[in-house]
Amino acid sequence: MKRLCLALCSFLLATGCVRKPALHVYNWTDYMNPDLIAQFEAEFDCKVVRDFYDSNEAMFAKIKAGGGGYDVIFPSGYMISIMRQQGMLQTLDLSLIPNLKHIDPLLRSLISDSAMTYSVPYMAGSTGIGYLTSRIPDFEPTWNMFDRAALKGRMTLLNDMRETIGAALKSLGYSYNSVDEKELEQARDVVIRWKRNIAKFESDQYKNGLVSAEFVMTHGFSGDVLQVIAENEGIAFVVPQEGTSIAIDEMVIPATATQVKLAHAFINFMHRPEVAAANIEYVHYRCPNVAAYALLPPAVRNDPTIFLPDAVLQRCEVIKDLGEDNARFAKIWDEIKASE
Repeated sequence: MKRLCLALCSFLLATGCVRKPALHVYNWTDYMNPDLIAQFEAEFDCKVVRDFYDSNEAMFAKIKAGGGGYDVIFPSGYMISIMRQQGMLQTLDLSLIPNLKHIDPLLRSLISDSAMTYSVPYMAGSTGIGYLTSRIPDFEPTWNMFDRAALKGRMTLLNDMRETIGAALKSLGYSYNSVDEKELEQARDVVIRWKRNIAKFESDQYKNGLVSAEFVMTHGFSGDVLQVIAENEGIAFVVPQEGTSIAIDEMVIPATATQVKLAHAFINFMHRPEVAAANIEYVHYRCPNVAAYALLPPAVRNDPTIFLPDAVLQRCEVIKDLGEDNARFAKIWDEIKASE
């Protein structure tokens, strides 16, 4: 019997019938160089299975409901705080992630979990406005562009309550993280006014709409718009003069993960300097890996939409977890969505 079992195992190995471990990754769309996935699979003899989400809230709802069975997830900073408080994340074994020595101290200082107990920074980017230069020759770098009735039906806003309400707050001179009731009500009214001009709230396909000219202006993430600028030089991206958000998405291992060691290996792999550099070139966001910066082509390293100048950074904010006051944003968002 022992000989039979050994022969069977040998046969299965020889024929490739032994199942490889699968790492289940839940990420934003178009947010990782697919060649790096193939490289990781080959090097670690595994299969990476990817699913995608279009908002932190959608991701949170799915994980909270017990869905997915994921091993690595990429939430934004404020959502990580919420997930930590609800016991949804594992503590990281930093000894398994030696490439953390390359983390950019400037961007590390902006995250709430600066000790990286539960999360490791993945990419940093800003939100702003992408637009077709030939269709809006009199464009102005302001959030108030969404008031332009002449562009009605040809614009989109992000389907993200913190980003879109935050943009309205910033247009009024307030903080992205304001919890003042009157300020939030004013921001609600601004977004409702903008809503009458937009085609829809959209966080996934808006960049393709810019390329096809279905939309002439979109509220979007810097890396998304920069990706399509490569396809259409008539597209531009700007940070509004009132300021915007700096989003830092991070890698976490959920409490329900089963491939914990492989998940640590994946996080460490993504912060190899050469891997991080290849990822920056593909997604057009800033991976906070200082050793990777020197490996980038000058055109990427000197791109002010990826590496924001200090003067722009001073007008920007990181979206924070507001604790119980998160409910204020949820209430305002429901009122916006229900409005005519």
